Amino acid sequence: MADQTNSSELLAPTAISQPRRFPAKGEPLIHQVNWVGLKTLYMKEVRRFFKVQTQTIWAPAITTLLFLVIFTLALGRGGKEVLGVNFATFVAPGLIVMGMMQNAFANASFSFLSGKIQGTIIDFLMPPLSEGELMLAMVGAAVTRAVLVGLVLAGAMMLWPDVDLSVAHPWAIVWFGLMGAIFLSLLGFISSIWAEKFDHNAAITNFVIAPLSLLSGTFYVIDNLAPAFQIISRFNPFFYVISGFRFGFLGASDIGDTNLAVLHGALGMGVVNIAFALIVYLVLRSGWKLKG
Repeated sequence: MADQTNSSELLAPTAISQPRRFPAKGEPLIHQVNWVGLKTLYMKEVRRFFKVQTQTIWAPAITTLLFLVIFTLALGRGGKEVLGVNFATFVAPGLIVMGMMQNAFANASFSFLSGKIQGTIIDFLMPPLSEGELMLAMVGAAVTRAVLVGLVLAGAMMLWPDVDLSVAHPWAIVWFGLMGAIFLSLLGFISSIWAEKFDHNAAITNFVIAPLSLLSGTFYVIDNLAPAFQIISRFNPFFYVISGFRFGFLGASDIGDTNLAVLHGALGMGVVNIAFALIVYLVLRSGWKLKG
C-alpha cells in the first residue's frame, strides 16, 4: 500500500504550471542598452560607405593629398621651415586631420538627410533604439570613416619626399584625431536634422566647414596673423584640433609655448564635445524636424 502511495505521488504533478506573463502594453522589454540594435545600425552605416569606398575613402584622400602637392611645390621650395621642420612635414599632419574631419561630417550628415528626402527616415526612428543609442551608432560610423581616411592619407604622405611623420606624442594624435572626428560627426548629425534638402547641407559644408578648416592654421601658424585675427582663431575649435594633432607629430604647436597649453586645449575639446553631444541628444529627443 505504501509503495502504491509513493508511486502515485511520483506520478502526480509537483506544481501547477503558471501561465506565461506577457509585459503590459507599453512596458519596455529592453531595460538597458540595446547593444544588438546599436551594433546593427553601426554596421549598416559602415557597410553603406564601404560599398562605395572609392568615393568615400580613396577619393577624399587623393583630393586632400593634392593640397600637399600644390602647397609644397608653391610654398615649400627654398628650404622654408615652420616650427623647426620643413614645410611639407609641417603641413602634412594638418591635412590628415582636416581630411578626417571633413569626411566625418560628410558621413554623419548623409544618412538622416537622405532618409528625410526619400521618406525612409522611419527606418531610423521605428527600431527600439533610444536617442542616445541612435546618435552613438551614427557618430561611431562617421568616426570609423574618418579614421580610415586618416590612415590612407598618412600612408600616402609617407611616400612623399621630405615628409617626416615621426611620432612625438602618440596620445595627442589619438586624442585630437578622435575629438575632431567626433566634433564634426555631431555637427553633421545635427545638420542633417536641420536640413530639408541637399542644398542646405552643401551650404554648411561650403560656408562653415571649409572656411573654418582652411583658416585654422592648416597651412600656417597663427603667429603670422595680426593680433585681432589671432584672438579670432583661438575661438575656432578647428584650430585646437589641427594644432594639437600636429603637436603629436612635431612635438611643437602654436597653441602655446608649453605642453601644458596643449593639454588645456585637449581638455577644452573634450568639454566642447560633451556639451555639443548633449545639445544634439536633446534636439534628437525633441523630434524637431523629424516627427510631425
